[in-house]
Amino acid sequence: MNQSPIKVLVVEDEPLVLMDTADQLSDRGFVVIEASNADEAIILLSNHPDIAVVFTDIDMPGTMDGLKLASAVRDRWPPIKIIVTSGHRRVLKDNLPTGSRFFDKPFRVDAVASAMWEMLQA
Repeated sequence: MNQSPIKVLVVEDEPLVLMDTADQLSDRGFVVIEASNADEAIILLSNHPDIAVVFTDIDMPGTMDGLKLASAVRDRWPPIKIIVTSGHRRVLKDNLPTGSRFFDKPFRVDAVASAMWEMLQA
């Protein structure tokens, strides 16, 4: 069965982390779109209705942080799976949109990719 690749939006304000994460997820078969802040992410989500997963950092410049972005995604695009990450904060499941996951930084991309596949299969 030939299915189309899964499209992931990675939102990260640190250019090297963004590039590295995007490259590693691409190596694992995902099609990756990159955004450096939440405002850019909202525009990309509006223009790419086939995005299946958003992987976002919490602490970013702009009008909203990653948690506000996660809530906006859950409200506007309910089917999209959401994974949030931070190296500065620990976020409890109760503080995330329903069905979302949290990873501490530094994260292992294999673990994140596995979580994405699990969430998409559920």
